[in-house]
Amino acid sequence: MPAPQSERTPQQALAGLLARYSPERLLLVGSRDLPAIEAFVQAYPKCHIAHAESGKLPAELAGKRYDLAILVDCLEHMQRRDALQLLGGIRNLNASRMAVLVDLKACDWKETDLFALALQASERFHRGEQILTLFTYDLLDYKQVPDWLNAKFWANPENFGKYWW
Repeated sequence: MPAPQSERTPQQALAGLLARYSPERLLLVGSRDLPAIEAFVQAYPKCHIAHAESGKLPAELAGKRYDLAILVDCLEHMQRRDALQLLGGIRNLNASRMAVLVDLKACDWKETDLFALALQASERFHRGEQILTLFTYDLLDYKQVPDWLNAKFWANPENFGKYWW
């Protein structure tokens, strides 16, 4: 499903994500010149920001966990295979929440490529001929709890939630 056209700017959308999650540990990959990040750091000076250039994460950053990972102006400058490894690695190992701001035409990707990584298209921004899309991932919102997963459909309802095997 394509992302809806946003009335906000990309900076406002990133600021909204930062305000919503208020991360104490933030991983920023790609462009560092983001007014939304600078404003967030001024408002929350205890936030620790780790920055990496586009490409493979350095070992000192790759071994840590972050509350939120933001990738901006990153995928457009990477080989597809390296970008997939970066996104999958951050999603699986480094952060439970992730935001990716990307120009799909500049990196020759399709929305379905990011959907395959469990990212959701949140918003789309137009700047002249350029179209930026904000993709997000939140492990807690990744999958809805099925309606059948409750005590009513359990073989022994009195044991629901007590035992794990």
